[in-house]
Amino acid sequence: MLFRAVLLALAVALGAAGASASPVVAAREAAASGPLRVLPSNPRYFADTSGPVYLTGSHVWWNLVGGQTWKSDCRRGAVRRFSYDAYLRRLQALNHNFFRLWTLQQPAFFECGTLVRVGPLPWLRGGPGRATDGRPKFDLRRFDPAYFRRLRTRVAEAQRRGFYVSVMLFEGWGLQHHGAWRWRGDPFNRRNNVNGVDGDLNGDGTGTELHTLDSREVLRIQDAYLRRVVDTVNRFDNVLYEVANESGGYSTAWQYRVIRLVKAYERTKPKRHPVGMTFQHAGGSNEALFRSPADWVSPESDTFLTDPPVATGRRVVIADSDHICGLCADPTFPWRAFLRGNNVLFMDEFLSAPENRGARAALGQTRRYALRLNLRTARPLPALSSTRFCLATPGREYLAYQPGSGPFRLDLDAARQSLAVEWLEPATGRTWAAGRVAGGAVRTFTPPFDGPAVLYVRR
Repeated sequence: MLFRAVLLALAVALGAAGASASPVVAAREAAASGPLRVLPSNPRYFADTSGPVYLTGSHVWWNLVGGQTWKSDCRRGAVRRFSYDAYLRRLQALNHNFFRLWTLQQPAFFECGTLVRVGPLPWLRGGPGRATDGRPKFDLRRFDPAYFRRLRTRVAEAQRRGFYVSVMLFEGWGLQHHGAWRWRGDPFNRRNNVNGVDGDLNGDGTGTELHTLDSREVLRIQDAYLRRVVDTVNRFDNVLYEVANESGGYSTAWQYRVIRLVKAYERTKPKRHPVGMTFQHAGGSNEALFRSPADWVSPESDTFLTDPPVATGRRVVIADSDHICGLCADPTFPWRAFLRGNNVLFMDEFLSAPENRGARAALGQTRRYALRLNLRTARPLPALSSTRFCLATPGREYLAYQPGSGPFRLDLDAARQSLAVEWLEPATGRTWAAGRVAGGAVRTFTPPFDGPAVLYVRR
């Protein structure tokens, strides 16, 4: 508790001075303070042994099995080697504390017009015989130790630097999309494994059946893989699990089974970690997520960018731009989602466009205020602000957001004392102390600058 208190005081001091995101604040709010649990008093958030934890950060899909050559910015024709160390240092500097650790199943992709090999993958490639890419076939009964070493090493390094990671168990989008060339190289394509396993049961040239209950043989292989993943990372405190990235609506029963299996197997282990289910693309529904046995979900909504649904606490919600608009970069999205009670993720190739810089900076800014707020009691209360974006413990503290520009109203009727006023200009990271305001009524506030504004009013 002392460590968190020191960090909180530092965050307040830097914020009051108008400091930009700092690796010192970023971090070291130890992610290794016990595995996350849903916060009983406010189940919109997780908590560790020190208190509530708000999760936010950037993620990109080559941060686990990338490592040869991966794209940086196809619009500039740039392709370069991915550095996990540089990636973590960048996230620290932005004050992020969470990212999805992606797995991929196909051994090669085309990026920026270049064939990129992916590896290591979970299964050993020792033949006999050659797969469709000319390399030795996979043996689906034998694991590649290199994959699990990398998984363990990357989770450990993330924990050392103060990050939570969502360990992705399966990748579903690639099984459905980009045509037959992806399935052509898949380990479960019968031309690529020595076990005679055929994941394309209906012969349609995709592997969607892998994420159903249709093949007992496939399920046995997947179950062994899931146990191996849990064996590899169970000892770490900074772990969450995600069943699959954007597997389609057909995968619901299979995903529920995976969640239950991981939870049951972890009950035989020293530690328990949250398991999440993310939006099913295509053909999924948010209700399938909320009905699931998952601890956290990432839903989809046409209005998420502009008018995010209010998190009710039915599940911890992680609003991820990946499931909302892909690689969009609306810098107002993190604030809108955070003030509706969500945790927030941004799918980010680290392109240099201003909107990308604004979005990733906003994630770090929301985290700085999450450290200052009492998340045990703070609730999303849109009705208190004329902008409809407000997170508050009425009578004690209010965080409001103006996504446009100019004055707006905030209902301080529940406050019986005067409150301190602070402004943040998201575009620059500057803050202003603006005296005090009397409670007991609806007050109008005018930002001391043009453009989007954050108002923090507190006892």
